[in-house]
Amino acid sequence: MMKNQEQIVHLLKTKASTKQEVYSITKQVFADFQERLKQKENEINKEIENEQVQVSYSSEGNFESKLKFSGDTLLFHMHSNVFDFPSSHPMHKTKYIKEDKLRSFCGVINIYNFLSDSFKFNRMNDAGYLIARVFINKDKHFFLEGDKQLGFLFNDFVNQQINTKEIEKIIEETMVYALNFDLQTPNFNEVKVVSVHQILDINNNQKLKTAKRMGYKFSFETNND
Repeated sequence: MMKNQEQIVHLLKTKASTKQEVYSITKQVFADFQERLKQKENEINKEIENEQVQVSYSSEGNFESKLKFSGDTLLFHMHSNVFDFPSSHPMHKTKYIKEDKLRSFCGVINIYNFLSDSFKFNRMNDAGYLIARVFINKDKHFFLEGDKQLGFLFNDFVNQQINTKEIEKIIEETMVYALNFDLQTPNFNEVKVVSVHQILDINNNQKLKTAKRMGYKFSFETNND
């Protein structure tokens, strides 16, 4: 049995070192996402004559970028931490992970869908939706967790490696997904009570909450219906 110091040194050389490696790889992958998003802005705008639906890219630093297209905005955010998965997760049953347990540590890039007007008018009460999560390990293997086509197009973690071609596909699929979900009016009973403060401020700050209503749960969410 290892002594405490030996165990500490071992964990630093293996687990901690792997996490740092995964973080660096994820950061580079996110930079590749940012570069491809900028290119996507230029490519699509060349084909669109209507200025009101043009694509616009913006970056908030090394961990966050936005792609605005018409009424939708996709927000790409890299988490600064590295994660493992519960022992019950299907990946732990694969030969790929059993051969090297450190392969299960992944960096995460979250992709959110917001209404473009939420940012334009600083509507702080508006809600966005997490539509996909990209998980990347030390071998640059990846899978994507999401709804509908986003959940099954990129789910071969054992064989799938992230590269420019895959990044291109992820961006395009998430754009199509967002464009195919239209804004739906909320239930009448959810919005019928409004405070005086909200009404007084509505023209300045758009205080009433607005959001798309996706109508699905991710696989990790329990069904409370």
